[in-house]
Amino acid sequence: MIITISGALGSGKSTIAKELSKRLGIEHFSTGDFMRQMANERKVTVLELNRIAETDSSVDQELDERQKNFGATRDNFVIDGRLSWFFIPHSIKVFLDVSDEEAAKRIFHAKRPDEHYNDSLQSTLENIHARRDLEVYRYKKIYNVDYYDKKHYNIVIDTTHLTIPQVVDAVLRGVQHKLRLREHKQKKKTEPKQNH
Repeated sequence: MIITISGALGSGKSTIAKELSKRLGIEHFSTGDFMRQMANERKVTVLELNRIAETDSSVDQELDERQKNFGATRDNFVIDGRLSWFFIPHSIKVFLDVSDEEAAKRIFHAKRPDEHYNDSLQSTLENIHARRDLEVYRYKKIYNVDYYDKKHYNIVIDTTHLTIPQVVDAVLRGVQHKLRLREHKQKKKTEPKQNH
């Protein structure tokens, strides 16, 4: 079982993915971690790396290949990333949504050392808009896909007013439902056809 977690900035993708992996006893990976590692290697911020990626396709290619490889060679993991569902199409696809205001609060209070440019609530909100616009534009241009379009996902949850355990519980319920549907489909495929 592979679960891909996409979602809005500040929706809790990494936190929920980590908690899910603990609850299910499977590995966790994050494209956010990959992006931060790549940004640190290049001595730039994540926002700057996103800007570099607009003209340097090697940034996206590196992320894409890692995800495709994971999906093709591994099983039983949770991965959070905007386009993980796209590169691992056989996964159970989850999208976490959140209001921009709540996202700004979460990101601002997280005080990530590599995101020092989020120095006020207002600048964090502006950075969310800038980063989302860049990503939506870039992914549409490169892959012709809008990761905000909910029709791509099996499970969609608005995390704005939910606690972490509530979101994890909701995702697990959705995953169990999806697995039951898959099982039912498999059973139907293997059942012998009855002649009338």
